Amino acid sequence: MRIALLSRNPKLHSTARIVEAARARGHEIDVIDPIACVLTISRFTHRMFARGREIHGHDVVIPRIGASITDYGLAVLTHFERAGVPSVNSTLAISRSRDKLRALQYLSAHDVGIPRTALARTPESVRSAVDAVGGTPVIMKLLQGTQGVGVMKADTPEGVESIIDTLWGLGQNIILQEFIAESRGRDLRAIVVGGELVAAMRRTAKKGEFRSNLHRGGAGKRAELLPAYARAAIDAARIMGLGVAGVDILESKDGPRVIEVNSSPGLRGVERATGIDVAQRIVAHAERLVARR
Repeated sequence: MRIALLSRNPKLHSTARIVEAARARGHEIDVIDPIACVLTISRFTHRMFARGREIHGHDVVIPRIGASITDYGLAVLTHFERAGVPSVNSTLAISRSRDKLRALQYLSAHDVGIPRTALARTPESVRSAVDAVGGTPVIMKLLQGTQGVGVMKADTPEGVESIIDTLWGLGQNIILQEFIAESRGRDLRAIVVGGELVAAMRRTAKKGEFRSNLHRGGAGKRAELLPAYARAAIDAARIMGLGVAGVDILESKDGPRVIEVNSSPGLRGVERATGIDVAQRIVAHAERLVARR
């Protein structure tokens, strides 16, 4: 089997792990930088080149498209899809999951627990939006962001208004979410591959930080999910349409609250915390897609 792995850098840990797993299972794998690709389109014809060589002949795609290159990366992935090459995560699924509000709308419509969330766009509506999520403190998030970037906490209505006014001035839209105090700077990261929960860890924020992301200094430890939490993770990935997903869940007094579904979850932290070979599970899922085709 010949695999196209879309990634900006073959030396990134998650990229290198997937390459290692693919080769261990006897597959050929090409790491393709989406930004290096040139797409040519004419009537009934789609071709793609990278560094002077035409890209074709792959059996399956594993996209690792960073948030900073979402639009261009999805254009490259669409090229593969137009050629009939299956992908572990589709263009539509990645696009849907990257927009935090859109993702929450899908999850809510399918009865998956999420934090109370509000979107406001005028100064007059900010106070009512804060009230709608239970008052301050409140979590504020950019609609697009990863690794905790663009996530803030405001302790007063005046603080919310100050932050949101600044971000509006920069052309950013922002959502407000209820602050779930009982989570105490912790969350769960569940990895779902092919509709199956394959690994989970509990992340704990460093002292003085409310964000538990490992890139923010948080620590990860293997977790065994209660059935309701496992079901929420699997349902969230399925609703987004993602074959590979990292689902972030808060533990609240009312049960699981999904806060984000990531289409390119990092592997270093979860593999280290759990001892589970997630990269191998991803490659095995790619094999199943090819077999079904």
